[in-house]
Amino acid sequence: MIARLRKFFSDLGERFWVLPALMVLCGILGAVGVVHLDRSGVVPEWLIAGPWLYNGGATGARTLLGAVASSTIGVAGTVFSITIAALSLAAGQMGPRLLRNFTRDRGNQFTLGTFLGTFSFSLMVLRSVRTPSEGEFVPHLSLTISIVLAFVSVGTLVFFVGHMAGRINVDTVIELVSLEVRSGIARLTTDHPQPAVPDPSIWNGADIVSDARQGYLQQLEGDGLADWAAKHRTAIRLLVRPGDYVFPGAAIAVMIPLVDGAEAAIRDATALGAQRVSSADLEFALRQLVEVAVRALSPGINDPHTAMSVLDRLGAALCELEGRHLGSGVFLRQDRPVLVVPRITYDGLCDGMFNLIRQNAAGSVAVLIRILEVLVSAAGVETVAERLDTLQRHAALVLDDATRSVANPDDLDDLRQRHHAFMSMRRHGPAGPAVAQA
Repeated sequence: MIARLRKFFSDLGERFWVLPALMVLCGILGAVGVVHLDRSGVVPEWLIAGPWLYNGGATGARTLLGAVASSTIGVAGTVFSITIAALSLAAGQMGPRLLRNFTRDRGNQFTLGTFLGTFSFSLMVLRSVRTPSEGEFVPHLSLTISIVLAFVSVGTLVFFVGHMAGRINVDTVIELVSLEVRSGIARLTTDHPQPAVPDPSIWNGADIVSDARQGYLQQLEGDGLADWAAKHRTAIRLLVRPGDYVFPGAAIAVMIPLVDGAEAAIRDATALGAQRVSSADLEFALRQLVEVAVRALSPGINDPHTAMSVLDRLGAALCELEGRHLGSGVFLRQDRPVLVVPRITYDGLCDGMFNLIRQNAAGSVAVLIRILEVLVSAAGVETVAERLDTLQRHAALVLDDATRSVANPDDLDDLRQRHHAFMSMRRHGPAGPAVAQA
């Protein structure tokens, strides 16, 4: 149940319409409240007769409110039509999966909410205006607020143009996704050592638990499922982790011994969806960055500088992983493993970061050199031998690909020098590049 609630609130936070809808509701309720103040006579006559509040008649009030309402809704439609066209071009260059970063952007949502909220406020005030033949009533305070909201809408329009111009810039998009990667690293890693993964032999003879649902595993309430397993004196090994696709009727877990209600317990502790999300899936945010680089390396775009910018962010992510432990996926109760979830490994993260870029950068000397430079920087801060072995494996893969795809001997020498710098970094630490140059 907790996993489903997390999924619900996560989905709600990414919906484009939520903030605009709340601002429309605030506009309607605010108009009702301010009109009530106008009717109650709280606003003194000397203030109405002064220069700060609207002091015209009912006909002018209706014209003014109609102009504000029609102009704001018209501008909202025009601006967001242009935005959709700009996003279509951005999706073609950077990938359609990055469009969710535009739709959940609070600046875009606030802009639409401002226009629609002003429209709603003006429309609600307009319905309360009465001419002398109808029993004259002019809500002076409400009209003044409507004028102020119109000027706020003008300022919001200026903000939105600059905001969108920055958001469709590829470097800005890369930085936004890299911030998501950093947030995922801080959230999904820990400074403390994790429990060791139990020997696979303990699952010999385990019973299979299948699931009739299908979709990506978006949320997992591991502690709740571990408590359930400990209470029923069983052990569960999930076969999928957040980000994996669950196939209908396929095995989702094995458990020993089998306990009644296991399928319901797993169903309550997991939430599936039609797409991957980054809240519990570090690989997803990394794949968004990689997709930008791979598209930049395609023959139709051919933008190696964008790929190099992505590699810089990937290197920064590897440096931030130094000293932090990836979750082992083992949940202990009374020092006994009761739940084991497939874990994401450092080796798997590096494969996801570099394999696709390296494979699509064959022949692009600048990008291959940048991969090696990033690996040198990551090796300079990393101290775990297994992780250094992973970085060395990727450095060797880059050199092997370059040997086959780079024809120019001078370019190949540059790549070999970068690889030599990596090996010197591995042997001598941060002083390694200077040793390599010597």
